[in-house]
Amino acid sequence: MNTRSHYDVVIIGAGMSGLAAGIRLAHFGKSVCIFERHNAIGGLNSFYSIDGRKYDVGLHAMTNFVKPGVRGTPLTKLLRQLRIDREEFALCEQKRSRVAFGPRGETSLTFTNDFSVFESEVAAKFPAQIDGFRRLVAVIKSFDDVSLDAKPVSAREIVRQHITDPLLEDMLFCPVMYYGSAQERDMEFGQFVIMFKALFLEGFARPFEGVRVILRVLLEKYRAAGGERRMKCGVRRIIAREGRASALVLDDGTEITADHVISSIGAPETEALLSDPDDAPVTEPKNVGGHSFIETITILNRQPAELGWADDTIVFFNSGERFDYACPPDLVDVRSGVICLPNNFEFGPDLALPEGIFRVTCLANPKLWAQLEAERYADEKRSWFKATQLSARRFLSPVDDATLEAAKIATDMFTPRTITKFTGHFNGAIYGAPHKVRDGRTALSNLYLCGTDQGFLGIVGAMLSGISMANFHILQKSAAGA
Repeated sequence: MNTRSHYDVVIIGAGMSGLAAGIRLAHFGKSVCIFERHNAIGGLNSFYSIDGRKYDVGLHAMTNFVKPGVRGTPLTKLLRQLRIDREEFALCEQKRSRVAFGPRGETSLTFTNDFSVFESEVAAKFPAQIDGFRRLVAVIKSFDDVSLDAKPVSAREIVRQHITDPLLEDMLFCPVMYYGSAQERDMEFGQFVIMFKALFLEGFARPFEGVRVILRVLLEKYRAAGGERRMKCGVRRIIAREGRASALVLDDGTEITADHVISSIGAPETEALLSDPDDAPVTEPKNVGGHSFIETITILNRQPAELGWADDTIVFFNSGERFDYACPPDLVDVRSGVICLPNNFEFGPDLALPEGIFRVTCLANPKLWAQLEAERYADEKRSWFKATQLSARRFLSPVDDATLEAAKIATDMFTPRTITKFTGHFNGAIYGAPHKVRDGRTALSNLYLCGTDQGFLGIVGAMLSGISMANFHILQKSAAGA
């Protein structure tokens, strides 16, 4: 039983960024405790069980994959800083992924973990654009995307300096936005660079057992380093005095103090903790993401390859004339989305997931979902489940309805309401606030942000965010004061 009332560092939220920050700090002898309101770690990248079957949340693929021996990349930095052996994550590479545009994906760009494949696809499909594409890639490679004081610049503006075909522009933005953008229709260029490198210059991989492997490794490292955690024990309020976080009030009313506080729950969500929760908010919190997502999950009694879906790992699709990444006017926008077939990673000749999995993600309107009464909510889930899957199937090899129905053994679907309930993110905004806080600073001198609202994106980025904020705000200052 944890009974300590003061720590060197308190971390709010047991997501990947919070766990990584905790590991890093505990390695250097700091007394650290992570407070998590729910009974499972992982936050936006976790898992849940229904009828004994485990479902991943968030993780389609771990981005930033590089092969052993490649130095100076986010993955290798992460492993070194957290003292993780590469084999502990047991990452298996993707087969191939695609960006498919048109009513049935008539224009398609294939990519793998070998960037030359994507480059050759652009050259073949957009020959007039290849020189500009190569210039853009050179800019991306030279850009300092980890700078904590970089000034925001429009990604669309930079890309259009090199790419003049709107179709290719949209095809480049679609995967990058679906896997990391909290901003609608555009991105800050540094965020674009982070995701372009993570997806195209590096690549996709997945542990055979999914997100549970990554979480298990992080938890083991945290425990071994001496870190504490309190589950089902959230922070209700942060008490501020003289410009500092002087105490944290837990859900049960207990007060905890700390020299430093790191919050991984989001910028507006952290700001909300600074006010008395018993006082009704006068206005909606600022800097809240306006769009969210739904995801349908279908469990099959056969491998996707038996349905003709053998090669694609992930497909980013769009059937509209232009790619419109924004909060839809209806509950869901099925024109664009992401198909993930977790079976289609290179697990090796002797390994195959025991069941087929077919996941489809689309943009959703969080406010409309939040307004639905219970019965209507259930009806809309059923309706949009069907519409989402029908839209996505246009971009895969044809399978008739009867065959797919016979293969189904279980389904589930999450909505913006699900995301808000289990993560606390306002509006079910998976990618957090549109405007990031790169240096992690807040109005209080000893309260810092890490995670998606600090600005490092993806699973690897989330962990690096926790590491960077722990290093920058606490460990470096401790070393300077020693």
